[in-house]
Amino acid sequence: MADVANPGSALGEAIGALLEEEIHRILKPLAEASNCIYISTGANDAQSGRLAKLILEDSDGNAYSVDSVIINHRFQPLVLIESKYIRYKKHNRDKASWVCTAHTKLRERYSTVRKSIAILMGSWSKPSKRLLQSFGVELFEVTFDDICDVLEEFGINYRWAEKDRAQAATSWRKFNALSSAKRQQIGQRLIMGIRGALRSFLQNVLDESVPRQIRSVQVVVRSNRGETRLFEFANLESAVAFLQSAGEEQLLDTTDAPTVLKESHKHK
Repeated sequence: MADVANPGSALGEAIGALLEEEIHRILKPLAEASNCIYISTGANDAQSGRLAKLILEDSDGNAYSVDSVIINHRFQPLVLIESKYIRYKKHNRDKASWVCTAHTKLRERYSTVRKSIAILMGSWSKPSKRLLQSFGVELFEVTFDDICDVLEEFGINYRWAEKDRAQAATSWRKFNALSSAKRQQIGQRLIMGIRGALRSFLQNVLDESVPRQIRSVQVVVRSNRGETRLFEFANLESAVAFLQSAGEEQLLDTTDAPTVLKESHKHK
């Protein structure tokens, strides 16, 4: 058995890695079938010879490590993909917020990005999933129970209490005893529930026969005080008509802006 300080964490990382490998195995040929390129690593590190992490930068020079990206033959990104594993819900908000921030900033720079995808594995809370969706991230989920059920088929108990180090060590030992073929089977079984939906979704996203049309138009107005107003329209004509008719006073009017306190608290 591999000697590790935290066998529970080590097993979680190993399961996450199996899932990620299977995702790469499925999505690479799918991207290539759509005349695209699937990238999950950066260039070779000159000193170590190891593959570097895939890093993308936003317009401000901030660097983000992205799990994978599908690009076209002009090397422009079309789809940003994250695979995020969590065993305990206490880590939900941090990881969800990171994806929201990274993908929003990257989409601001790379106008060719069509979709952001997060493949969530483990114990993800409803508020965290709603947060991701509110930022336009498409979700595919392999639940904690899914993981437990699949590992149980291979004789591994994954439903231990958070501080049950003895069971975690036993499960880690059993996992290490599995052959590489058995581990690959675990990855295939884990992804089975979302494989069809994920493939279908990406095939539609990468379909070049779909004509490009304007779905909505946003107008952002910023004042010299730092205030921001956002106006959204269904088409270009509506946006142009609004800008032609609206004066500066109307564009800067914040009278109806949302308040922090609810109406019931304002009169106390």
